[in-house]
Parts: sequence; C-alpha cells; structure tokens
Amino acid sequence: MSEHGLPADVSRRQMLLRSAAVAALAAPAAGLAAGCAAGSGSSPKTNPSTSGSTGSGAADPKNPFGVKDSDPLDVYVFKGGYGDDYAKAFEAMYKQQHSGSNVTHKGSQDVTGDLQPRFNAGNPPDVIDDSGSKQIKLDVLNKGGQLTNLDKLLDAPSIDDPSKKVRDTLLPGTVETGLLGSSMFSLNYAFTVWGLWYSSTLFTKNGWTIPKTWDDFMTLCATIKGTGMAPFCHQGKYPYYMMVPLMDMVAKNGGPDAQTAIDNLEPNAWKSDAVKNSVEALYMLVDKGYMLPGTEGLTHIQSQTQWNQGKAAIIPCGSWLENEQLAATPADFGMAVFAMPSLSGDKMPATAIRAGAGEPFIVPAKAKNQAGGLEFMRIMCSKAGGASFAKTANSLSVVKDSITPDIAASLKPGTKSSNDLYTAANGQIINWYYLNWYSAFATDLENAMSQLMANKIKPDEFITRAQAAADKCAADSSIQKFKRPTT
Repeated sequence: MSEHGLPADVSRRQMLLRSAAVAALAAPAAGLAAGCAAGSGSSPKTNPSTSGSTGSGAADPKNPFGVKDSDPLDVYVFKGGYGDDYAKAFEAMYKQQHSGSNVTHKGSQDVTGDLQPRFNAGNPPDVIDDSGSKQIKLDVLNKGGQLTNLDKLLDAPSIDDPSKKVRDTLLPGTVETGLLGSSMFSLNYAFTVWGLWYSSTLFTKNGWTIPKTWDDFMTLCATIKGTGMAPFCHQGKYPYYMMVPLMDMVAKNGGPDAQTAIDNLEPNAWKSDAVKNSVEALYMLVDKGYMLPGTEGLTHIQSQTQWNQGKAAIIPCGSWLENEQLAATPADFGMAVFAMPSLSGDKMPATAIRAGAGEPFIVPAKAKNQAGGLEFMRIMCSKAGGASFAKTANSLSVVKDSITPDIAASLKPGTKSSNDLYTAANGQIINWYYLNWYSAFATDLENAMSQLMANKIKPDEFITRAQAAADKCAADSSIQKFKRPTT
C-alpha cells in the first residue's frame, strides 16, 4: 500500500469480532479514544451540499439523500494494498438498490494526475478513495471548498437499523479521524494497525524473540546481521513509512505533551528530549549497517517483496501489507507484527501502537450525483458492507459488528496478528493530526527523513530541518490552523 493518514470513548466490547476465534478483540473501555478527540480551531469551509444532485425525499429512511435511480454514479478508487475489488462489491450493492443507475468505476494509483484536472474543470467523480502517495491532500481540497461536509451522512439513518444514525454504527475514533475543524469531511474506512512486520516462521526457526526494548532490538539486529541477512528494510521512495516508527517512538517517549506540542506547531517542539532520543535511536539502523543495502531507493512493493524473499527480516508497515503482498508471500511465511520497542524513560507502555481509521473516502462538493456518493458511503457503513470489505480486502473496516464467525475463522495470519497487537495495546493508541492538517509540513518532514535514512544528514540536522518546517507552517497565515485537544 502507500501512505495513509492514520490518527485514530466508549466500550471496545462493541468492536469488530464476536466469534470465539477472535474474542480477544473485545478490548476494554477507552479503546481508540486515548488522546483522540475532535480537533478544534477555526471552522473550515462549510461546503454546503448545494451543488450536484441531492435529490428529494430525505424523509425516507431507505433513501435519505433522495437518490434518483436514473442518475449515473462515478466512482474512483485508489488501487493500492486493498486492491479495488472491494469497491466493485460496494458498487454491486448500490446497483441492487438503484437498478437504473449506471455505475462507472476506475481504480488507479495516480489520484492527483487523474483527478486534479477534473476538480479544476468542476467535474470530479461522485465518490473518491483519496489515498496513496499521489493523494490530493485533504487540507488543500478543503481550503478550496472542494469537499462535501459529511455530517449529513453521519446523521442519516443506518441501513441495518433506521432507528440508529450512521455515526452510531462506526468504531470510536472514526469520526474524529475525518474531522477538519468541527465537521467530518472524509470517511476513513479501513481499520489499520501499524507496527514492525516479520516472518514468525523465520523467527521460530532461528530462535529469535520479539524485542520489547530498543536495546533488545539492537541486539536482535546484530544477531540477524551475523547470519548474513539484513535486519531491516523500508519503502525508501516513500519516506512516510519511516516517519511512522519515528513518530511512534516520539509519542511513546514524550507522551501527550510531546504530541500536543508537535501537532500544535509550538515553538521548539522538535527540540524536545523525546524527539532527540527517538531520532538518534532510529538512526542507529543506518549507522550500524542494519539496513538492507539500497532500500532507500526501493518502492514499497520492491522492498516488501525482498522482505518476503528473506533478504531482510523486518519491515515497517500498516496492516494492509498482508493483502498487498498476497502473491509474493510464501505459504509458510507466517506473517506477523510487533510494536515499536521502548526507549528508556518512555511515558507510554511498550504495547502502545498506532491504530485506527484510514483510507479516506470523500464526496466532492461539485459532484454531479452528490446524493449517490453519500448513499454509496452509507452502504459502505452497513454490516454487509463491512463484511464484504473483510472478504475482498482481507482487512477490517470501521463498521461495528460486521464480522461474522465464518469470516473471523478465515482471518489470515497477519490480520490475526494485528488484531492481537491491538488487543495487547489495551487502549494505549498513538495518533497524530498534523498529517491531515498540514500536508506541506508533512512533506517537508518526509524529505528530511529520506535524507536521514540515506545517511546524507545526521540526527541533529534532521531535527533542525523538522523544526524549521514546523516554524514555516506556523508562520504561514494562509494555512488554516487547528489545535490538538489536551484531554
């Protein structure tokens, strides 16, 4: 897959899986809500749904947006780690409800190249999975008034139980992840767990144990290197992947104060001990020669395939990895994932992970069939939609109670491992907001990370560049600012 914005209170006993096969997923209260509430600050553009077809008859719970069967629906999907068969299944469900509608589909990876001209011309698709490395940044679209406010979707009656609103059918944290200001503008649909991935078969064969601390991790890397295998590789052409482990380490070491300072663009936030400790630790992978040679120049598919081939032992990624690598993964590989190891003095437990809603779907403000785009999302938010996603994308969605026992029993090892990792986190979930709030700032950070991983700059220079990027963003009055909540 490629880049995913991943920030993530209620009982986790309403989580995804009810069957005995995955009963451990019923985590205790708090769940994703740890440090994850609505972003505040000035409101974004309201983007009222006055353009495009909104239809009539909103009082009908079976057709709350007034979709007209004669109106075509234009669907565009980022075809990454989840593929696009899941979207075709949603389209089939849509056509069952609106048999007269002609649904067109395109799955591709060049989201900006394909869609920027259409946005410029005022002719965007009706619903878009706006993801990947060539995503049209959500803050840019929002600033231009190009996004439909999805609060109307959240307040619509759910398909499974019209007495409930759609918002009540979604996992905690889903709405918050899609907020720009006080309203939701993207439906982040895939429930993603991040961590360090490995072959359980390989580890068992060599007697390697999962490291809990960074010192243990460095010892393990030295042992692995001694066998002739590279301990670590990463998706070098997409430095976002390495920003994730770094920022996980910063969050664990610095706790909520460090996260608030960075998300709020506070002065000298990047000069904290938590940042310094984390950057220096991560750089050890480069400095000690633990990286797969040339990994800094590889795409995500190239690096992941070499990892599957046993050329490297560990790779960072989100839980879409298993589906993305199906064709390249040996049958006995035993895909599994562990949390970022702890640094000395961490303020979050070793089991804390980054997890939550990802894969943002949007309805453009100028969509011709805006009502159809909203209804498409309402179908996605049904139990049948969530179950279909699990079957076709080999991943979990943000739809509560959508996994039936037969689906649960057939979970692949990597998906099962990510579920176990989430359960072990016990509600200690890492999230960052700057990714969706300040895309140019995020890009500056990634460029610095690329240089660090290529050993072209040292940790001190990375920190200097990161702070300069934050200061530049903070000083730019044209960029709408948000505030991370302190609770």
